[in-house]
Amino acid sequence: MLRTLTVSVRPARYTFVTVDEPVALARGIDAVLTEAEGTTVVATVDEARRRGWPIDFVAAWVMLDVHSALDAVGLTAAVSAALADDGISANVLAGYFHDHILVPVDRVDDAVACLTYLAAEA
Repeated sequence: MLRTLTVSVRPARYTFVTVDEPVALARGIDAVLTEAEGTTVVATVDEARRRGWPIDFVAAWVMLDVHSALDAVGLTAAVSAALADDGISANVLAGYFHDHILVPVDRVDDAVACLTYLAAEA
């Protein structure tokens, strides 16, 4: 999988917020995860501002443009390790077709370069 890995970056900026009430997916809300402590929402910064949600972490959304099976072994570990070696935090979401990584917005170019290098070295 790593040999065919390419990445793309969504144009919006994203943030993680936590809310006490359930939230439905809608324009500007791209992920919702219910935890015991509350609901985590991954939303665009614009949507979070519109709703009055606090913004403390601004991320770029990097999509791994390689189809990965949900039972595939090693892709998340390899990508996370490469980013960690470059000092880039990675918040990983797994979709049915692709993996998605939210990285600090000021490190997105570094993350893309890191993952491009990882694929080239595979």
